[in-house]
Amino acid sequence: MKIDKNIIKELSDYLEEFNLTEIEYTEKDIKVKVSKSKGVSSAPVISNVTKENNTKIENTSSETSGTKVSSPIIGTAYLAPEPGGKKFAEIGRKIKKGDTIMIVEAMKTMNHVPCPVDGVIKEICVEDGQPVEFGQTIAILD
Repeated sequence: MKIDKNIIKELSDYLEEFNLTEIEYTEKDIKVKVSKSKGVSSAPVISNVTKENNTKIENTSSETSGTKVSSPIIGTAYLAPEPGGKKFAEIGRKIKKGDTIMIVEAMKTMNHVPCPVDGVIKEICVEDGQPVEFGQTIAILD
């Protein structure tokens, strides 16, 4: 079996172009998976506070304490059930175990992300409509 090196090169280029950590390509009986290490990152820390929606967006580091909530799938994060609707969670709001923190949409399926523990929302790490990856921290609880 011979694998076309151009496919690997093209997949590697897509990793960089779309800022992905992993990509997979399947054709008939050939499956190619390309990934890069999450530990290597030279991206600067970006911090924003938006007054109108009281959401803090920050590229978190390992210094942040609290319970981290990760995205269960690759998709698009939504903070409310509909555009302009009441948000599931806001900074400073108490939340109970099992309550929805946000929705991650993938392939037209809305996946509710439940809160793993009782707590208070300390930080929301994504913006409404932002693409998220599997395992990416989407919120932090106290």
